[in-house]
Amino acid sequence: MKKKVLFIDRDGTLVIEPPIDYQLDSLEKLEFYPKVFRNLGFIRSKLDFEFVMVTNQDGLGTSSFPEETFWPAHNLMLKTLEGEGITFDEILIDRSFPEDNAPTRKPRTGMLTKYLDSPEYDLAGSFVIGDRPTDVELAQNLGCRAIYLQDSTESLKEKGLEEVCALATTDWDRIAEYLFAGERKAEVQRTTKETDIYIALNLDGNGMCDISTGLGFFDHMLEQIGRHSGMDLTIRVKGDLEVDEHHTIEDTAIALGECIYQALGSKRGIERYGYALPMDDCLCQVCLDFGGRPWLVWNVEFKREKIGEMPTEMFLHFFKSLSDAEKMNLNIKAEGQNEHHKIEGIFKALARALKMAIKRDIYHFELPSSKGVL
Repeated sequence: MKKKVLFIDRDGTLVIEPPIDYQLDSLEKLEFYPKVFRNLGFIRSKLDFEFVMVTNQDGLGTSSFPEETFWPAHNLMLKTLEGEGITFDEILIDRSFPEDNAPTRKPRTGMLTKYLDSPEYDLAGSFVIGDRPTDVELAQNLGCRAIYLQDSTESLKEKGLEEVCALATTDWDRIAEYLFAGERKAEVQRTTKETDIYIALNLDGNGMCDISTGLGFFDHMLEQIGRHSGMDLTIRVKGDLEVDEHHTIEDTAIALGECIYQALGSKRGIERYGYALPMDDCLCQVCLDFGGRPWLVWNVEFKREKIGEMPTEMFLHFFKSLSDAEKMNLNIKAEGQNEHHKIEGIFKALARALKMAIKRDIYHFELPSSKGVL
């Protein structure tokens, strides 16, 4: 089996980069990145990646950065990490200045020819972990993917590096979860004589939504699911709206349920259950269970025939189809005067229930069931 590698940056990734001069040149400046011990130790013990530290240290060994100020903090860092079970197979340090344009300086690959030239390594299955665009660019140059220690990929757009980035996060919990348990993404294409539907979602996204069903109010409700659950959600629907809204709403629910079901995968480590919220004059309760047994309890009444372009009779049908397709138990109850608030509160409560139930804990990676199956 080919070897996989984590090429790990140092400053801003393993340790906090000193904010003024960007030099870790004293013991007083040594501060470890939050959660790095537990998670990097977990990755080292549970997964088969080689660990390679790759770091630029501008002018190391010159008067601007004397070696005697570098090594004490660096060696203490390594000793502390080793005490937590974190060791490196190789440590590569480039000492050049940016203006030198040295072939060994990240994002160039001069220090990494051993990995590029060897058929022993699976670079496509390897990752660069770092906090700067140059780390993502290094991943591109190596032919692997990047884990970017920033909240978003906005800074990668200028060089078109977004596609190289597998994950953008400042949380080492998320990094360990991603490497250990994988992505939770899914796509569903559902085409019938009445509708043509495409849905893509990422359960571990940032609530980004791109939704178009041809029904404005329905779009607004579906967007609540994405934004308040934290999942990225794309929904494209072409339905026979010239007939009525029925097929568009029903088939979207079926496709969305199938997509969530696929993205959940084995369900190991998930919370499984979730519930409720108020919205102005309305109290909306959505309890769910990803137990594999579809069932809907619907205790909601509407006095209006339509809200926006959506017939209120279709709300029950939507949630029944969603429950069946996702194989989940849904118990929905709402009370209040404003009909718009009532249904919007239900969709938001569903989203929050989903957010609770899909939460995954890799440190307790068992099926949440006494039966041993979900």
